[in-house]
Amino acid sequence: MSMGPTHAISGLAAWSGVAVLGAAYDFGSFTAPAIVVGGALATGAALLPDLDHPSSTVARTFGAISKSMSAGINWLSHKIYRSTRTKKDSNRHGGHRGFTHTIVFAILAGLATTALIQLSHTYALPFVMFFFCGLAVRGLLHEWCPKRDALTITLTSAGLSLLCWQWVNGAPELAGACGLAVTIGCVAHFIGDAITEMGCPMMWPVPIAGKTWYPIAPPKIMRMKTGGKVENMVVLPAFSLLALWFSVAALQATGVMPWLGVDLLPWDTTPVEGIAKQ
Repeated sequence: MSMGPTHAISGLAAWSGVAVLGAAYDFGSFTAPAIVVGGALATGAALLPDLDHPSSTVARTFGAISKSMSAGINWLSHKIYRSTRTKKDSNRHGGHRGFTHTIVFAILAGLATTALIQLSHTYALPFVMFFFCGLAVRGLLHEWCPKRDALTITLTSAGLSLLCWQWVNGAPELAGACGLAVTIGCVAHFIGDAITEMGCPMMWPVPIAGKTWYPIAPPKIMRMKTGGKVENMVVLPAFSLLALWFSVAALQATGVMPWLGVDLLPWDTTPVEGIAKQ
């Protein structure tokens, strides 16, 4: 798998890339609060699939609570793998890179997030934000303060969630944006894993070459070593720049940065009949 910071930044870059198009062409409810909250959720969701590995860094985000959650997810993922594998799939044990690394999981996670926020009339939003902010902080800071990090991350997540909650004030359009952000963050994780040496079985349960858990990956020459020079010196900096550019451009498209003075969108956003702003 890619390192935590790369996963987290790729989730933010993917969400901000979608958000800048949504804000510029008025697809859906890409308001400034939705873009910011969605960015936090996508960053955290880009770490969510690795909760299937009890020994992963992200599994200790909230201490014993997240470790227990990870153990349960690992057990479930293992059961799903063993019950749906074909004879051509490896006879492996353990649940890592299983169910939580599939498009099916990404869609279900997004739908569950949307339903939870919608049905609770957004009262669940601060709790959802707290959880994903915790994963985001853990992913971005990786090995930060390893002896006391669970408490530090918990307090940091609570502070970030409170600030966002006070700002958005339960905006009703956030439910759909939050669900979409979670799905996008998960998919960004899958793509990040796919370009490493092991690949990612994201297309489960679609059989490919006789395998339901076929590891999707580009040719070996295009893959990178986890934590290697390509990831740290090329991929991570590139995604960081893209995330920053797209995020600011998306917010600019909502009209909250009239003072910026520079149009960050290099293409024409003249309204197109039927799909663009009226």
